[in-house]
Amino acid sequence: MDFGFQMFNIMGIIVPVFMLVILGVFAATFIKGVSGWNKNNKAPRLTVPATVVGKRISVSRGGEHHHGSTYYYVTFQVESGDRMELQLQGNQYGLIVEGDHGKLTFQGTRFLNFERT
Repeated sequence: MDFGFQMFNIMGIIVPVFMLVILGVFAATFIKGVSGWNKNNKAPRLTVPATVVGKRISVSRGGEHHHGSTYYYVTFQVESGDRMELQLQGNQYGLIVEGDHGKLTFQGTRFLNFERT
């Protein structure tokens, strides 16, 4: 029995399938990102009265030699009572406090500005 040859045949199938799965995941992630970017670009820019009702930070940890990433989110409540959570940059996040009232400008799911009134 030639066990080494059988193992080579199995690896000859598993490795390409694994590579295709990884390539598929990267392609799907890329397509989702471009789709979201395009959808936001086509959405109208809106400025509405809003109140800051929540803030949160999400930290993704990097590997042993990689840096993690920090994501900043603020939840706004508009006059209709609807809430939306938008991602901001850290410098924008630091200027906003829960309970702030003002004018929120956004485009789709993209935060553009918040001006306190």
